[in-house]
Amino acid sequence: MGHRGRVFWVFILIVFSGAYPAVRADESLAERYREVAGRIIGAALTDVDGWEKLTYLTTEIGHRLSGSKELERAIEWAHEGMKKEDLENAILQPVKVPHWVRGDEYAEVVAPVSKSLSILGLGSSVATPEEGITAPVVVVESFDELQSLGREKVEGKIVVYAVAWEGYGRTVRYRGAGASQAAKLGAVAALVRSATGTSIYSPHTGGMRYEEGVPKIPAAAVTVEDAMWMKQMAEAGKEIQVKLYMEAKSLPEADSANVIAEITGSEKPEEVVVMGGHYDSWDVGQGAHDDGAACIAAWQALTIIKELGLRPRRTLRVVLWTNEENGLRGGRGYREWVGDDVSNHVAAIEMDGGAERPIGFGFGLVGVDPGEESPEYEAAFKKLQQIGSLLDVIEAGEVTRGGGGADIGPLMQDGVPGLGLRTVGEHYFDWHHTRADTLDKVDIQNFRKAIALLGVFGYVLADMPDRLVKEN
Repeated sequence: MGHRGRVFWVFILIVFSGAYPAVRADESLAERYREVAGRIIGAALTDVDGWEKLTYLTTEIGHRLSGSKELERAIEWAHEGMKKEDLENAILQPVKVPHWVRGDEYAEVVAPVSKSLSILGLGSSVATPEEGITAPVVVVESFDELQSLGREKVEGKIVVYAVAWEGYGRTVRYRGAGASQAAKLGAVAALVRSATGTSIYSPHTGGMRYEEGVPKIPAAAVTVEDAMWMKQMAEAGKEIQVKLYMEAKSLPEADSANVIAEITGSEKPEEVVVMGGHYDSWDVGQGAHDDGAACIAAWQALTIIKELGLRPRRTLRVVLWTNEENGLRGGRGYREWVGDDVSNHVAAIEMDGGAERPIGFGFGLVGVDPGEESPEYEAAFKKLQQIGSLLDVIEAGEVTRGGGGADIGPLMQDGVPGLGLRTVGEHYFDWHHTRADTLDKVDIQNFRKAIALLGVFGYVLADMPDRLVKEN
């Protein structure tokens, strides 16, 4: 073999050993991927294009409720952007979604004093009659207290849920079921304390559901301040009368889509790691933290990996799911779309907790209680901890037990390991579902760290020699 031939083969060996270095038996994932993780992190922390995308999405398009022109505009923009970046298999996966419209709404105290109330109708609520509803209120602090009053003290009244903040998971149940529980006792409307621990007179909207066979009554969120004021008035023996007016209505289902793009795997293209967030938002604010920043971060992570010339063994896919807020049609539609290929999904990653400083991921595996001993879970957990250590340089590598997300839930139910991105969670519920969920609340460096976190975990899970969890 001549000198040029030897140089050629040495070059080939260097190139391929750099792309897929030989795996030593004692080599950890952290050792194997430290260099490539550093490249992804470095690119993410200096990235400007992702922030420009988020700025356009929030500032020029704005909020994106399912069925709205704004959401469809955002979907087309993302799809075209992914194609321009030459991301592979950039498609729109059609999904039918609910189409609820808020319309005009207001509420005011008409007795014993005159006072306006700041409200936001709850998603899926029905309207009041054209003349509105004027009725006395009954204030309760729990479902148990409501039941103890009985129909005699509730019928014909507006129920006000002036409940304590016990964290989102416990307090939000009054938003979800409060209207039907009140209607069972003859109430004509429900006003629910916003699901937040901190309020500067901002109502928080969100989804609610009507129980089958129970009359549908209008429901709206009120501010923490107004809920507590009505509670204090009731404790002072004052009967409050409120006029509520809402034009809310549900239109026929609308056409929408999940936005999908990927980097096709080099060795096992049929195996998939999917990551993303939900692209829709409520019809107030800009949907910056919930969940625009997550969608753009996942998209930009994929773009950076492509720009770095990295192609993992498995397919790395990004999905911007539609209709998480008031129907979960996007996540369910994606699960239906993949069909029997769900067994080829080796991991699903979701970011839906805002873009505050990220600290890592929570790991969930359906059918395995994180508190119980499971060799399968523990082996996967240790792998994730190794990957997490690659993010220690930005203090975002913590892996905790238990995690997932609403849109990846249908995948997880069929055995796909799920990871939910976690942040410090200091202020998310201050802005959640309000007019204040705007770009100015997002810190650019925290956003860039989220890109890095999604990029490193997404790439390593897609490239590492073995699946995160062995196939049964």
